[in-house]
Amino acid sequence: MSYSIVFIVCSLLLVLQLSTVAGKGKAIIGSPSLAPAPAPGPEYTNLTDLLSVAGPFHTFLNYLESTKVIDTFQSQANDTEEGITLFVPKDSAFASLKKPSLSNLTSDQLKSLCLFHALPHYYSLADFKNLSDMSPINTFAGGNLYSLNFTDDSGTVHLNSGWSRTKVSSAVRATFPVAVYQVDKVLLPEAIFGTDLPPMPAPAPAPAPETDIAPTADSPAADQTGKARAAASPDSSSPSASHRMMSWGILNHLVLAIAGGFLMLL
Repeated sequence: MSYSIVFIVCSLLLVLQLSTVAGKGKAIIGSPSLAPAPAPGPEYTNLTDLLSVAGPFHTFLNYLESTKVIDTFQSQANDTEEGITLFVPKDSAFASLKKPSLSNLTSDQLKSLCLFHALPHYYSLADFKNLSDMSPINTFAGGNLYSLNFTDDSGTVHLNSGWSRTKVSSAVRATFPVAVYQVDKVLLPEAIFGTDLPPMPAPAPAPAPETDIAPTADSPAADQTGKARAAASPDSSSPSASHRMMSWGILNHLVLAIAGGFLMLL
C-alpha cells in the first residue's frame, strides 16, 4: 500500500515536470519577432507635372523638354542624395526678353541656358544667406562663366549672372529633394552672351529746388509793390507837384508880358 502511494506521487511529479518542460519548449519554438519596417524613402517628384500646374512656367518647361534637360533634372532630383534647386522664370519674363534674343542660339547654347537655371544641390531659403558669402556658385551648366552670385538682403534673395539681375519672388516648392523658386527674369550667362553687359538703369534726377517766383503785374502783391516803389521814387509825379508846375508856368508868362509892355513904352 505504501509503495502504491509513493508510485502515484512520483508519477504525478513526473507528469508536472514534463508539462513544465513542454511549455518552455513551446515558448522557445514560437514564431520569431518581426524586424521593424525600413523608413520609406523620399517621394518621387515629377518635375513636368510640378511645373505644369505650379505657375505660368510653360515657356521654360517647353525649353526643358525640347533640349531633354528635364531628364537630367529629373534624375538629379530622384536618383541622387544631393537633390536639386531650380530657378524658374515666368512666361512674362520670356515675353519681355527682346534683346538679346534666344531665337539665334544654337541647340547646345539653349541647353546650357536651361542648365544654367539649376544648382546640383537642394537649398532652402535659409541656406542662401550662406551662399551669399560663398559666391559665385557654379550652376548645373558648370564652369566659372556659368556661375551665379547670390545676395541675401534681409531675407530677399537676389541673383546676378552678369547679364541678368533679378530676385526670388516666391518659393514654389521647398521640400527635399526638390526646391523650385520663381524668378522675374531669364538668367543669361556670360559664357553665351559675352561680357558686353547691359547698362545699369540711370538713377532718377533729383527734384529741382523750389524758387521764389516774382508775382505777375496783375497780382495784388505786384500792385502793392509797384505802388510802394512809385511812392518812394523821387521822380514820381503827384497831384501837388503837378499843381506847382502849372503855377510856375503862369507866373513866367505874366513876367514876360509885363517886361514886354515896359519895352514897348520905352
